[in-house]
Amino acid sequence: MQSPRLFAKRARAVAIAGLVLMLISFMFDAAPLFVPAIAMVLIGLAAPAWVWVTAAGAETQRRLLAERVVEEDLLEATIEVRRGPLGLPGAVVVDPFTGSRLEVGGPLSPFRGGREARVRVVTRFHRRGLQTLAPPSLLVRDPLELARVERTSAAPPQQLLVLPRTEPVRWLTSGRGRRFDIPDGRSSAEVFAAVDVDGLRAYRPGAPASRIHWPAVARGAGLLERRLQADGDTRPLVVLDARGSGPRELLDAAVRAAASLTLAFARSGGCGLLLPGEQRATSIDRELVSWPAAYARLALVKGGSGARAPAIGPRGGRLGPMIYVAPGSPERLAALTAEGNQGLVVLVVPVESLVGGRPPGVRGSMRATLDVSGCRGFAVGARREPERVRAKQAGAA
Repeated sequence: MQSPRLFAKRARAVAIAGLVLMLISFMFDAAPLFVPAIAMVLIGLAAPAWVWVTAAGAETQRRLLAERVVEEDLLEATIEVRRGPLGLPGAVVVDPFTGSRLEVGGPLSPFRGGREARVRVVTRFHRRGLQTLAPPSLLVRDPLELARVERTSAAPPQQLLVLPRTEPVRWLTSGRGRRFDIPDGRSSAEVFAAVDVDGLRAYRPGAPASRIHWPAVARGAGLLERRLQADGDTRPLVVLDARGSGPRELLDAAVRAAASLTLAFARSGGCGLLLPGEQRATSIDRELVSWPAAYARLALVKGGSGARAPAIGPRGGRLGPMIYVAPGSPERLAALTAEGNQGLVVLVVPVESLVGGRPPGVRGSMRATLDVSGCRGFAVGARREPERVRAKQAGAA
């Protein structure tokens, strides 16, 4: 525990009143007043000493049941209070973790109860990020409340990571997120570039006959089909851009949307996640092996005008859609929808930042693709088929 602080104004007042009463008893030769005067002086001096000694032997410690918690979820903690040999005449645990004051003096009295008491507290956090929790303090006082001593635990402040909340994605187009439709009616998630053989696998009913590996059938190996490899990455890429000068609530909504979309895409087949300032996207598969680390980085994202932009760079052979999440309309929107891009670009922004039903700075009519965590997504760019893909398809025909 840290050095205690003693508050004994009432005890001093009682002791001074006893001295005054003692002086009056001498001046007026009032012997009956001498006994209460002595009692008042003794009480005024003994109460602070008693409280100080009992507080010196007490200890307080908080134990968190988890080091991570999702925002708005309940988090439970236990505060342990240990008394000294003289017990605690009266004690209150002041917990900044929950902002509560809890009475624990009775179970730790010197005449009854044990030497230790546990208090269970529950709270929730409404904002993501790394939270620093100040240690609890113990307020010891005498039954007459003439003096009190406040001691703060010597344990270092605890740190708790509050993760952004994830919510289901509500798809506004057909396919429940398995495909993004673009204005000309095509699906941007179709693997039309699957022309390279990538091994064999068991035949799936409905596969075209051109994929059946007839030499394996002739050898008696059973019905097998060729597994084709797409000429480019067809998995969605979720990009988070934290730049912007708006309220933090818009950034928090964008972070929740990015986390929700990443989790939904990962569970349906895998995706990539690119955060502000990162040079390479994190690959997240169905098993979610890399998801906990990526989830923690999402919780620590800081925005503002000084935030670093995600290093998208040339998209190269990426064929899958890119979901660009931002607190507002990004400055790089024109570059994102350039003709050189091969995949559909979906811009996801908070609903509160929309102007006339579309992202700020974007002209023309736009069709909403999805809703998630207070954000809305719009298809702002369509994929063009690369020349090498069209050539391979023509050759295959």
